[in-house]
Amino acid sequence: MSIFANSMMKIAILNGPNLNLLGKREPEVYGNKDFVQYFGQLQSLFPEINLTYYQSNVEGELINELQRAGFDVDGIILNAAAYTHTSVGIGDAIKAISAPVIEVHISNTFSREDFRHTSFVTPNAKGLILGFGLDVYRLAIESFLPKS
Repeated sequence: MSIFANSMMKIAILNGPNLNLLGKREPEVYGNKDFVQYFGQLQSLFPEINLTYYQSNVEGELINELQRAGFDVDGIILNAAAYTHTSVGIGDAIKAISAPVIEVHISNTFSREDFRHTSFVTPNAKGLILGFGLDVYRLAIESFLPKS
């Protein structure tokens, strides 16, 4: 939660490669909903949180956004997609920032190809949520909320 009691909590959602194709790409794995539509639903569900969204297919752009947001927000929800399994740079960027990061994946990566069982994000993340479809984003937001 923000150190300023009266300020709005800020959470950044960052999506990696091919997630711009949600709703079109492999609907049996990723569903039929476009992420921009789903992001609007998240904003309606959590009006007390300043949610931002960024997507890039370019590894360096994701690193730049992690570095930019990582000192400005209360939390980051990151779906690094395929870069999860290949990017030491994204893992290092998470280590370098102050905002906690929740790693999310729409599919259960452990029920897929063996190479998807390795993550350069997880060792540096606050937590990992996977396999619940788009609901992983809502669950990640809820993980940042104060416990009652």
